[in-house]
Amino acid sequence: MEYSIPELDSVTRQLMSLERPKKTKMLVVDDEPDNLDLLYRTFRRDFHVLKAESGVRALELLATEGEVAVIISDQRMPEMKGTEFLSRTVPQFPDTMRIILTGFTDVEDLVEAINSGQVYKYITKPWDPNELKAVVQRAAETYDLLKQRTEELRRSQSQTALLSTLIQIAQEVTTVDNSLELMATAFGKSFSADGSLLQLVENGGLVSTYGSYSQEGELENWLERDPMVKDAIASKKMQVSVNVPADTALSEVSHYSNSGTQAHLIVPITYCGKVLAILSLQWQQPCVFREDELFLLHLAAQQVALALICTQSKRVMAQV
Repeated sequence: MEYSIPELDSVTRQLMSLERPKKTKMLVVDDEPDNLDLLYRTFRRDFHVLKAESGVRALELLATEGEVAVIISDQRMPEMKGTEFLSRTVPQFPDTMRIILTGFTDVEDLVEAINSGQVYKYITKPWDPNELKAVVQRAAETYDLLKQRTEELRRSQSQTALLSTLIQIAQEVTTVDNSLELMATAFGKSFSADGSLLQLVENGGLVSTYGSYSQEGELENWLERDPMVKDAIASKKMQVSVNVPADTALSEVSHYSNSGTQAHLIVPITYCGKVLAILSLQWQQPCVFREDELFLLHLAAQQVALALICTQSKRVMAQV
């Protein structure tokens, strides 16, 4: 789907700059050192390969390293069989693809493991390296597809929740202070920001009224001193720095280094050509944005403008 996002062309390329893809992580488990080393050497060029000599050690490794895309495990190992080990990984890592290596016929264990969704594929020993590589590649692609669909669903739910929250605020909240605080919080949580500020603008300058959100502690408001804010108000266009330490115009600005902010996104909230407020989203690490997130920001900014107009109208009507 193509989005038409007015006034974002100048920053879209910077926001959507691609990061170098990291190697997909996989785990190989075998109690025989030669087999373990062979598995490692087979996949190390294409994957970030973790290895463990037992199911117990593999569980410890997963607890430290986190989720992997593919697990290859030998079936017959001391302490616990491969199917038992793989079954223990399902609750925490349901999307991981699991492959079992077996040198004997253990039909009941394998059928049960496959039917319960614990095993994606089983390979008999001695395995054909090309066949195993093909199976692992398909497994990794299946994992990527599962994660992509899960992430798309999460994003869709998050986007719907944000827009619904903004509409609810416009309908129900009667004070500007409360609406700013609630909207800043909604944006901060939706975009996983470390901090978020929504500050009113009058006569081309910031005023003292604002709402804030922070994942930890209080959030210092230094927007008055930020050159990006002045540019956003003057141009009525989004301003962004996705990597402050590498941005020569900002790397030596004291409030960035003091606050630890490494990425800053500023969205002017406009209505009928007038800037009503400034939305600031701040992260403690460099970041990039997808096209659908940029579209959501543009759409949500329009909702914020309407919410502010509604709140101000309610205040005027209450005074009459």
